[in-house]
Amino acid sequence: MKRRTLIKGMLFASAGSWIATSRALASSCDNVIRFGSTHSPDSMNPFATNNPWWPLAFTYDMLVYVDAQRHSDRKGFAKEWAVADDDLTWTFKIWPGMKWSDGKPATARDAAFTYNYLRDSIGKPDELNAGWNSVYGLDDVKSIRALDDETLQIVTKEPTTWPLDSWVFIVPEHIWKDITYADAGSTFRNDPPLVGTGPMIVSEFQQGQFVRLTPNPYFRTGQPKTAGLILNHFDTADPIAQGLKSGDLAYGVGVTAAQWADLSKDPNIQVGESPIEQRNWLAFNCASGQGEGSTKALQDPAFRDAIGYAIDQKTIVERAFRGHADPGVGVTYPVAADYYSDLSDIRRYFDLAEAGRRLDAAGYRDTNGDGVRKDKEGKSFQLELITGNRAANLAIPIAAVQLIAGWLEKIGIPVSVTQLEPGALSARAAAPKKGGGGWDLLVSNDWGSPTPVDLLRMGNIALIGRQNQSYWDNDRFNQIIAEVRVTVDFKKSQELVNEAARLIYTEAPYVMLCYPFLLEAHRKDCFEGWGTQDMVSQWSYFPADRLTPV
Repeated sequence: MKRRTLIKGMLFASAGSWIATSRALASSCDNVIRFGSTHSPDSMNPFATNNPWWPLAFTYDMLVYVDAQRHSDRKGFAKEWAVADDDLTWTFKIWPGMKWSDGKPATARDAAFTYNYLRDSIGKPDELNAGWNSVYGLDDVKSIRALDDETLQIVTKEPTTWPLDSWVFIVPEHIWKDITYADAGSTFRNDPPLVGTGPMIVSEFQQGQFVRLTPNPYFRTGQPKTAGLILNHFDTADPIAQGLKSGDLAYGVGVTAAQWADLSKDPNIQVGESPIEQRNWLAFNCASGQGEGSTKALQDPAFRDAIGYAIDQKTIVERAFRGHADPGVGVTYPVAADYYSDLSDIRRYFDLAEAGRRLDAAGYRDTNGDGVRKDKEGKSFQLELITGNRAANLAIPIAAVQLIAGWLEKIGIPVSVTQLEPGALSARAAAPKKGGGGWDLLVSNDWGSPTPVDLLRMGNIALIGRQNQSYWDNDRFNQIIAEVRVTVDFKKSQELVNEAARLIYTEAPYVMLCYPFLLEAHRKDCFEGWGTQDMVSQWSYFPADRLTPV
């Protein structure tokens, strides 16, 4: 479950300065697609890292995953799939005649090898659990086998959509069969040229500089029409904006709101804001005992609910994100349209007076007229709010934190803000049993997937200190997650997610602030075929397979 906190290690290329990457930069109209981002990969080995996304997603296919379920023209290693009436037996039809980029047949046997290679490592000293290709979910699998070159069968122990949602990159057996688990999980770097079935294949990796990819001559829908793709990394977004203006870059992602506005004025540049599976939130420390906050009020749903009326999501979007986000509501994000609800019948509204009335009713009053409320033990509130940026692509605008602190001050709850470096933030937000906790409020974010399990992970007791950053534990919510895991029926899954979303909203271990957009831009004068809602997918190889010179 890593993505995306993963990430999500999310994006792509490697690092250094504008000068360091200059040899990978040139006019973007020389038929080489040049990307710019602020994220750097550390390895091309999908069993050892979940850092690089695009280099691996352009090179390898997953069996199905997100985009193949959303878009009929973005299929993965499997062309078609079906589940039997028992909801246990899954059959995947692999593209007939598909080849690896070295010309060798790519078959269901490679897919079976990839999964069984992982599965057979379970419980061993070198269990493969650190990279994109991880053992996660394979405990629930009974068997995986190739019935023939074009048919893969996965039989699970109980109903689950894991075979569709698994983020495992399918690798060639003839390359990986002799790699030990110890090497696959650590020292084997999988140096270029890689061998994959994607449209673009990693051919050069200069860590700290760039990743170069070349067209796959055997790609199943035909060799891409461009001469290749280069993923350039920069330490800040400034050279990305400059490169788009100068023509040195064809595409850039992660630009600031100010840069985005400036780029929008250039007639040769198309700007975009892609809805993504990111949530920015305010978490309450709901722990009791070890790791608990400065007051037991944090453990009281009535206190947390009242605070929710003191948070103005629309103002946060307008001032902190300059309009480049949707106002926060619940744990499901709008881009996961099949599961999203605006919770209109129970949704809070911004009203400081109402927040005050609810605090009074819950027993948190200003008893001596000093402007500061007291908890039920008679202690004056002084909450510590911790925050920080976990990654360049998961930045928290300090303006949002300042707004929250200001609103809470107005209702008699003083807040001190502690801004932490990524390592220190992770340590303090870790599970109490691992030394974390002791804080009161946390402003942070996560980037997940649109799968039901990922949507609900913020309240998952098994993920306390990881994706469950509030330390919240609720028996019914845990039961719903257990039911979701064994539910294949889509309508039933929707009902369960909706029940869980309403429950966690009412209990309020989090106040959702917003769902940020990914700010991106591409030049219009060199290539065509970019996406509209998403210029470049965060879930597959699109549009590396179909960009063509203008």
